[in-house]
Amino acid sequence: MKLESITKLENKSVVNTILLQIKELINRKNLEPGDKLPSERTLSEKFEVTRSTIREAIQKLEFYGILISKPQSGTFVADIGAIAMNGMIDDIVKLDEPDFKSLVEMRILLELKTVRLAALRRTEEDLQEIKKALDAFTAKAMKGEDAVQEDLLFHLAIAKATKNSVMNTFMLSITPEIITNFKKYHVCDDDTPEMRIHEHQEIYNAIKDQNSKEAKEKMKIHFKELYQYCYNID
Repeated sequence: MKLESITKLENKSVVNTILLQIKELINRKNLEPGDKLPSERTLSEKFEVTRSTIREAIQKLEFYGILISKPQSGTFVADIGAIAMNGMIDDIVKLDEPDFKSLVEMRILLELKTVRLAALRRTEEDLQEIKKALDAFTAKAMKGEDAVQEDLLFHLAIAKATKNSVMNTFMLSITPEIITNFKKYHVCDDDTPEMRIHEHQEIYNAIKDQNSKEAKEKMKIHFKELYQYCYNID
């Protein structure tokens, strides 16, 4: 029977099970680098889960460089040895969900780097995208509406302006957890809209002026209260 309705925790357990089953399939069939995996439909029927679950498992293995998907062609085993592959999949399954403090630390460290690079490398097109996100954030914040997603779109636009695909990917990968935890812990609920808008505007201005040092300092100020808030959580 298909696993249609499952909680987030159950979903993680199911995906991990599929990861191990894919590992077993690769080993049992002695698939080598470049060999093609069965289709999502075939794996879905074989493992008795939805195609979206299969897709999520494959995407996770792609992220860690174990599989490679080629449009219109299928999914293939990457150029990695059997011992390394087995060990990596076992480690992936054991990974814990990051706690909120870890997410905050990672985000702050990452964004202090991204804002400097964005100031140095941004194009006029990048600047327009950052301004567009800033305007969307401002519009919602001034109405007293939840602007967490617009806030993160602003920061993602900055990450994209770095022209560093790895930094951009890291930001994209932690964004869903950040949104969930911001709402869970009511982060920034005590901030005034004017203060948050002002901080965003100053970051934007520094990037616009291509002043990397100033951009980093403004980002530090922006995250100061968030960092303190995080370490007051019980």
